[in-house]
Amino acid sequence: MRKAETPIIDELDLQDLPGGIIHRRWLHLVSDGFGESIHIPVVIARGLEEGPVLGITAAIHGNELNGIPVIQRLIRNIDPRLLRGTIVGALTLNVPGLMLHQRQFNDGTDLNRIAPGRPDGNVSEIYIHRLVQKLLPSLGYLIDLHTASAGRVNSWYIRADMDRKATARMARLQNPDIILHNAANDGTFRGTASSMGIEAITLELRDPHIFQFDVIGDALRGVENVMVDLNMIESNGPRRVQSTIYCPDSFWLYSDDGGILNVPVKIGQMLEKGQLMAELRDIFGGLKKSYFAPESGIVIGKSVDPIAQTGSRIIHLGRQPESLDGYRMDKTPDQLHQI
Repeated sequence: MRKAETPIIDELDLQDLPGGIIHRRWLHLVSDGFGESIHIPVVIARGLEEGPVLGITAAIHGNELNGIPVIQRLIRNIDPRLLRGTIVGALTLNVPGLMLHQRQFNDGTDLNRIAPGRPDGNVSEIYIHRLVQKLLPSLGYLIDLHTASAGRVNSWYIRADMDRKATARMARLQNPDIILHNAANDGTFRGTASSMGIEAITLELRDPHIFQFDVIGDALRGVENVMVDLNMIESNGPRRVQSTIYCPDSFWLYSDDGGILNVPVKIGQMLEKGQLMAELRDIFGGLKKSYFAPESGIVIGKSVDPIAQTGSRIIHLGRQPESLDGYRMDKTPDQLHQI
């Protein structure tokens, strides 16, 4: 559908939208150097019955694409006449970054590090401020969709504050490979949502720049699990919360020299303390340095860019990994919140 055929709005007023219908809107945020408006594409499924408002957002980093078809497929699957509550899907938060095929905003800033921004700031600060002000206040729940950055790959994992029962339950219902406890007080979009009282989690859907349909399908099923749990839709059959790996903490390991980097460990691999995890060679192929795991853990993400300057990322290591057993979805919140 062309932009000219889709209404352009300045504010997202859900109460003005009739129920039982899918609504598509262009939400105005800012203007570019020609004075032309920059809009984000928003799709709203409003049910006939009142209920929770679930926001699903994608591409706050412009090269993180897997979240876009998750929202598209979810909306295609929804019959709004049978929906209780409202889904607000923002298909691309960082429109300039997406058009430039880059992670950052068009001024080079990472939008997911400066939230909630400033109303009187620079171009990126105003942009994220208006995203926050126009999207978040109407939401009760948020699922923010991400991938790894350029030159890196991720496991299928969740970032969530596992000390909060609601977000811990949302995270378990996704059935990811790994859940990472993360309180999100770091200038992220999710952290800003959490500070506003919104129950929010981040889905890390593997790799950038491409569509990976296996993890897209996994994420869609996880979102639908949350909607069943919130009584927004009916379940179409028994669903399980599967076994997963939980990490209470994580950290990145960096190179202390430059050269050609090879990281042979695999995503999701358990490492023992002292195990070889990477080698750095000079341009002639000579071994400069070997890197060993400083402690035991699980590989959440890793670098796949062989050209490594001093200070380049090597692996993202999850600390103290433990297995969490699966449950049926009819378990109580306390049973799902077992960390």
